[in-house]
Amino acid sequence: MPRIVLNGQEREIPREMSVMELLDEIGVKFREVGLAVAINDEVVPKSEYERRKVKEGDRVEVVQLVGGG
Repeated sequence: MPRIVLNGQEREIPREMSVMELLDEIGVKFREVGLAVAINDEVVPKSEYERRKVKEGDRVEVVQLVGGG
């Protein structure tokens, strides 16, 4: 199983997968606004979430904006 670093913590994923599949795997719902993903310090455009693969050794940051008051 591939090992990645997700938001600073090492994690195994079942296989190489797309960004969209990874979001589903970690329970993050896709949304057009308030969500950003970077792989190896490069922000991934949302238009590439279905095609861009997360693979062994990648450093992935998933950031969600949360509103509140």
